[in-house]
Amino acid sequence: MIRWLVVGIGDIATKRVLPAILAEPRSRLEGLVTRDAAKAAPYGLPAWNSLDAALAALRPDAVYVATPVALHAAQTIASLRAGAHVLCEKPMALTHADALEMVAAARETGRTLGIAYYRRMYPKIERARGLIEAGAIGRPVFAEVTNHYWFYPADGFRAWLVDPKLAGNGPLRDIASHRIDVLAWLFGPARRVTGHLSNLVQPTAVEDNATVLIEYASGVRGMVDVRWHSHVARDEFRVRGTDGELDLTPLNGPEIVWPGGSDQLPPHANLHYPAIEDFVSAILEGRQPRSSGETALETERVMDEAARSGAAR
Repeated sequence: MIRWLVVGIGDIATKRVLPAILAEPRSRLEGLVTRDAAKAAPYGLPAWNSLDAALAALRPDAVYVATPVALHAAQTIASLRAGAHVLCEKPMALTHADALEMVAAARETGRTLGIAYYRRMYPKIERARGLIEAGAIGRPVFAEVTNHYWFYPADGFRAWLVDPKLAGNGPLRDIASHRIDVLAWLFGPARRVTGHLSNLVQPTAVEDNATVLIEYASGVRGMVDVRWHSHVARDEFRVRGTDGELDLTPLNGPEIVWPGGSDQLPPHANLHYPAIEDFVSAILEGRQPRSSGETALETERVMDEAARSGAAR
């Protein structure tokens, strides 16, 4: 049985992470860390306002870090050094350098480090990998990925996302990170990255749109375009090859279409559950999770390069 401590009780934790841990049969939720005791009250569990105090008192097997991005590296490293395995919310950290320190701490302590890029666990992403490898679209040459919606925290909800000290970037780290990670899962490491970031509509201290061009070692080129200023929601994901197209649009939906075939492969009702399940299995089996600290380093590197080459202006 894996005994969990969850750090941070925000929107994602209450909607997905905590229900997933409570539902996972080899897991037991034993404690919470939050600055707001009222958020912990409904769970009837021990709660602390200090991670160090919680780690010392509970000595958990695993910690889920669900705090703003600026806290991920320090809290992950502290938890690893306290002897816990860590599953950290995405994106991994504010910078690639911070992410490298997290991975180094996991290696030094011999603990498992996972990052919650749960789209790697989508059944249709796994099917897409198989179809590409089987030559269903010939040689893949181009991936087109977009995610557009309207986000401005006028009511204060999730306002930390527009604070560069807490979030680092806007949609680049918030929503492009997931899609960059999926492309890395499909095509491997990038050899060239260019970013274009700007503020066109939203008066925020972080960019309200980002376009990332990625060239992979195989020659496949990917384009990821994410925006917080569209009243028309889009969630497009297509891979084009020499002999046809693989269409996963919408990425969060069940459908996958390829030349001569299609399938309906819906994700789990709780998108975080497969990540929790895989992480627990990884601990018990002594292997790396599908989305590990090591694999997430590539996503962090791509985002860093994109931000440097196309700073918001």
